[in-house]
Amino acid sequence: MLARCRQIMADVCDKLGAELREFNGEDDHVHLLVHYPPKLPISTLVNRLKAVSTHYLRQEFTDRINRHITHGHLWSPSYFAGSCGGTPLTVIREYIENQKRPGS
Repeated sequence: MLARCRQIMADVCDKLGAELREFNGEDDHVHLLVHYPPKLPISTLVNRLKAVSTHYLRQEFTDRINRHITHGHLWSPSYFAGSCGGTPLTVIREYIENQKRPGS
């Protein structure tokens, strides 16, 4: 499911003129490194990523999504976005790559 989520989010980014550079996930959240145009509001990007991924993941993984735990929502209404301008991308990539995946 995580691999499919990455594919969906990369497609969404591409359609918005952004680039998904890194992606990893844990049991309860995902980490993304996205290069996006300055005219694209981060809230628009995040809302689109959540909405489109929810649609496809629920459709394709109905049996694996426990609606009782998520109270009908795949994603939390909140998010954290941080700027990494000036930080070497290798440092950010390493951080994302070293996040624990479910079952590891």
